[in-house]
Amino acid sequence: MTELVELGKAGLRVGRFGLGGAPLGGLYESVGDDDAAAVLDEAWKQGLRYFDTAPHYGAGTSERRIGRFLAGKPAAEWVLSTKVGRLLERVEPSRADRAMFAAEPASHRVFDFSRDGVRRSIDESLTRLGVDRIDIVFIHDPDDHWRQAVEQAWPALAELRAEGVIRSVGAGMNQTPMLTRFVNETEMDVVLLAGRYTLLDQSAAGDLLPACIARGTSVVLGGAYNSGVLANPSPGSRFDYEPVAQEILLRAQRIAAICERHGVPMTAAALQFPLAHPAISTVVVGARSAGEVQANAESARCPIPESLWVELKSTGLLRADLPTPGPGT
Repeated sequence: MTELVELGKAGLRVGRFGLGGAPLGGLYESVGDDDAAAVLDEAWKQGLRYFDTAPHYGAGTSERRIGRFLAGKPAAEWVLSTKVGRLLERVEPSRADRAMFAAEPASHRVFDFSRDGVRRSIDESLTRLGVDRIDIVFIHDPDDHWRQAVEQAWPALAELRAEGVIRSVGAGMNQTPMLTRFVNETEMDVVLLAGRYTLLDQSAAGDLLPACIARGTSVVLGGAYNSGVLANPSPGSRFDYEPVAQEILLRAQRIAAICERHGVPMTAAALQFPLAHPAISTVVVGARSAGEVQANAESARCPIPESLWVELKSTGLLRADLPTPGPGT
């Protein structure tokens, strides 16, 4: 997990895997301070040096935890990304968001992609993180705010990049059409794509990934497990943050059966598959325990025979034209 690749155009180098910060914010279930610290310690021990977070993740909880951890590490050794687009307002508990993050501070999220909102968001993130630099800032989920995001958030971040406050600018979303527009219509360094280039959904291969190659834009891939179903294909799992539909569950179970026949954990195939695409630089994976970090590291290193990919393609579970990892990946 120590191979380094270029991420963006500012000289940043990261490993092929990084740590996603959503679970550290209490995604779906609470994570205590001690468990969060253990996750970060184990991630560092496993060689992870890229950490992705956001104000949205636990209403600042993830940022604060990652910031405390990085304060004790050499600044030259880590890469940090966070996001803009949701401002956090402290409110009475009765007015708090009914969010997907457990045990977060009582807060209300306000979508704001204005120039002032972007600068305020970064100032607040710097305070929560306790750092004096942010390597990458992503415009976060501007699905219903394209005009403000492209006319105000993007120029504001480009200014901050020029001023040296941040090093790289990107956008992070769960869809490909708008990300493709950002890539084609702006000078973004990197995009974060969640869930749209996985064993279950390769839709990004049709628009976003070719655009990124053509424009020299790096891709961070999140959601490799599609919210959990590719780690645990059972009726209680989630797909794209929601309870998994029966059709998708059955497809995941077919993939799992093929992986089992070839002696490979499905998690290994899920983590390694995206990295075969030349547009994708790194995969960020979340964890809520040190054990999950260890398991993900083992999956990332697990040898996968070519025969597994051949069978996935021959059964129509994986598009036949897509690149797959080779020996030693």
